[in-house]
This record gives sequence, structure tokens and C-alpha cells, in this order.
Amino acid sequence: MSVIYAGIIPFLIILAWSAMLHPGVHKTQVTMLGLLVALMLTSFLTDVIKNAVGRPRPDLISRCKPSRGTADNVLVAWTVCTESNQHILQEGWRSFPSGHSSFSFSGLGYLSLFLCGQMHVFRPRTDLARCLLAFFPLLCAALIAISRLDDYRHDVYDVTVGATLGMLIGWFSYRRYYPPLRSVRCDAPYDKADIGSIEGSSKLDDEEQGISRPLVSRQGSGVDESYQMEHVEMSSAA
Repeated sequence: MSVIYAGIIPFLIILAWSAMLHPGVHKTQVTMLGLLVALMLTSFLTDVIKNAVGRPRPDLISRCKPSRGTADNVLVAWTVCTESNQHILQEGWRSFPSGHSSFSFSGLGYLSLFLCGQMHVFRPRTDLARCLLAFFPLLCAALIAISRLDDYRHDVYDVTVGATLGMLIGWFSYRRYYPPLRSVRCDAPYDKADIGSIEGSSKLDDEEQGISRPLVSRQGSGVDESYQMEHVEMSSAA
């Protein structure tokens, strides 16, 4: 269900926004791309951490279904488990961090940042209705994360770290394509013209043009360069 709530629904909302307002191909493309990057990167990092940590879930015993006669308060091997479904059993050791929390805050957090930028929420004297609408996806993400505590799939540390990881990745993906939310142009993504006007790129073009012009003038003049250098040295000596 987290795929529907945090992946498909934000995608459809952005798609509907694009169909109604016609923001342009570039803006729609980078917005969709930012959402997909956030979701894929979050899923990848969450799975890597889960496999590396291997922390047991709070409901591990119910997943394991220990055989009769298993001693209490004694460290035992996983072979005492009678669960036939290996997927359910193996998932019992992949608790940290919460995948539902990270995925929800990644997709819905990205959507919240996008709405904040489009409605200029962080401008002075912004009305409360815009703020509530922009932060509503975060409330939905928090409810999804809390549900993982209610059914004993995770503890509070799993959910907290998962939510933080997802929100950070969502913010990182959003900022790759959009300026800060306090910017005057926070509703407009970075354009190719903005990238081309970076000081380093323009300086490099100017240097290349500056080098090419003297070479052309020297070749077209027909004057020997060595003669010019000797003339300059004689003039300086005099």
C-alpha cells in the first residue's frame, strides 16, 4: 500500500497539476524525474541498510512460531522456527530502518516540498490554507509511519530513522531541480540557460574565443611570429 500512497498518488497529483496548469514540458519532466529519483534512491538505500544491519522485528516470535518444548529465556537458533513461508521468516530480521516510513516520507515529502514551492508557502503573510494544503502530504506520511508501530512491525527507532532517511532523500532530489523554498523563483525549476550561465562555463567559453582570435589574426597577417618576438625584445632593450 505504501507504493500506492507514496508513489502512485503523488505521481497522479503532479500529472493532474500538469494537465490543468500546462507548466511546460521542461517543468513537468524535471518534477516527475525528481519524484522517481527520490523513490528509487530511497528504496535502494533502505534495502542496503536493512541487509547490513539485520535487526529483528518486534513480532519476530510470532513470525517464527517456535516448536513445542523450546526453552524460555535461552538463546536458540532459528531452526526452532516452524514457519514454512521463508519470506515471512526472513523479513523478521530486516527491521531497521522502516521501509514503509522511508518510502512514504520520500514520495509524500517530495510532494510536500513541491507544493510549498508552487504556492510560495514560506513567503511572508502566506495564508493558512496554503500551508495546510502543502503540509498535508507530510501528515499522511506520518500516519503511515505510525501504523508500523501499531501492528508491531517496527519500533520507534526504526520508524524515526526511516522517516528521516526518506525526508532527506526527498529534499535532496527536490533541490537538484528546484531553488530553495525561500527564493523568489522557488516555483520555477533550474533551466538549461541557468546552467549555461554559470561563471565557470562562461569563463571557459570566453577563454576559448580569446585564444582562437589571436591565432586567426596571426595566421591571416602573414607576419613571421619569431620576427615579432625579436622586435619586441629589441624595443624593450632599447
